[in-house]
Amino acid sequence: MPVYFVSDIHLKPERPDLTRAFSYFLEHTATDATQLYLLGDIFEAWIGDDCPTPGLDDLLQQLKTLSDKGCEIFFQHGNRDFLVGEQFCQSIGAKLLPEELVLPLPIGNAVVLHGDQLCTDDTEYMQFRALVRNPQWQQDFLSKSLEERLAIARQLRDTSKQRTTEKSDYITDVNADAVKQSFADNKVSLMIHGHTHRPAVHEVELASESATRIVLGDWDTLGWYLKVDQDGYDLISFEIE
Repeated sequence: MPVYFVSDIHLKPERPDLTRAFSYFLEHTATDATQLYLLGDIFEAWIGDDCPTPGLDDLLQQLKTLSDKGCEIFFQHGNRDFLVGEQFCQSIGAKLLPEELVLPLPIGNAVVLHGDQLCTDDTEYMQFRALVRNPQWQQDFLSKSLEERLAIARQLRDTSKQRTTEKSDYITDVNADAVKQSFADNKVSLMIHGHTHRPAVHEVELASESATRIVLGDWDTLGWYLKVDQDGYDLISFEIE
């Protein structure tokens, strides 16, 4: 039975087409899934499990229904939804994952991560990442009112978009040495991640072997998912209408 991976859907009220596309994926594609991995940035922003999710209630119920039918669902933090907590995961029947882990898959062990931690050339972002992943910062943020959190999140998002447009492509992509180090640390030859919005399958030459890095795509005009089973893997795209 297949295992599915998605990331970078960036669900938000302004894009109901993304909600419909993910709903279609859950209802018509992932019906045979034994496991579904949500590898971060499933939401455009997340300011706490106590914040309403306008327009997403039916979709979240679909995830819970899929879980109730026996599909294991796993959620991994991205750079947009790193504040997703246990309360939300329990509501959809999912398990919250660490930011990097090794999975046993039908095609071998793979290290799975959102991917932003590999973009070490972007020193400004890495400093920001260290700040917002700090438990004290998160506790202080979540103690604020919803209105305050919304305002802060909006400001952070606008600043991030502006600065990203000013950076070279290589800065916002993964660092080759960071990729090789992750392979070495985890003792695997397969990596699955998202974040960069550059879907592709890369062959990586390590010291003693070759390895494969599969990059999931972001959902915009196309939706992307990875399907893994005993016969291999397929990185698949489809049109979003």
